[in-house]
Amino acid sequence: MEKTFTLRRQEVLFDAPMVSDVQERWPALFDVIEINAEFRRITTMPLQSRFVSQLDLHSANLLRVFVKRSGQQGKTLRDIVAMMTDMTEGNTLSAIERTVVGIYVARQTPCSNSSDVGVILEGVVVLRDLENVALATAMLFGFFYILNMRYPSKLHYTLEVIQKIIMELDAADLSRKAQSLTSKVHQ
Repeated sequence: MEKTFTLRRQEVLFDAPMVSDVQERWPALFDVIEINAEFRRITTMPLQSRFVSQLDLHSANLLRVFVKRSGQQGKTLRDIVAMMTDMTEGNTLSAIERTVVGIYVARQTPCSNSSDVGVILEGVVVLRDLENVALATAMLFGFFYILNMRYPSKLHYTLEVIQKIIMELDAADLSRKAQSLTSKVHQ
């Protein structure tokens, strides 16, 4: 994959192919090891180890801030959790197809002995059988760099925090919301 990096990068940057087209043309790119390697080729920074170590560093303070959430944001979080508990196989497949960007967690049920964590892009499951949600989040973030994708508006600030606070990439230019979170975390 290293030998074809320049060709692949030009194709991603100039042609802006759909995720399914990239997956068809470069299937090896959709593997945890290759996502880590490609991210390092683009940023010169390790993805998975950096993300996990920085998450460990910031998690206690982030959790403290998030626990205090109430109002509309708190209600939205509670609604999302309530919606996730009633998923059946039929509406799960439909939800995946409608998901532009996401992480899914399938838990063991009486009917199924398997659990799974994966990443969804453009309605397609692009990674599955990941160890945990933190790894899925790191891989999802890596895909944004690898596939030169714009952050979706609903996840813009979340991904900005991952990019600029957790990963410390382009950290000097924070939005007001990210600056506010940073000041709350450091209180």
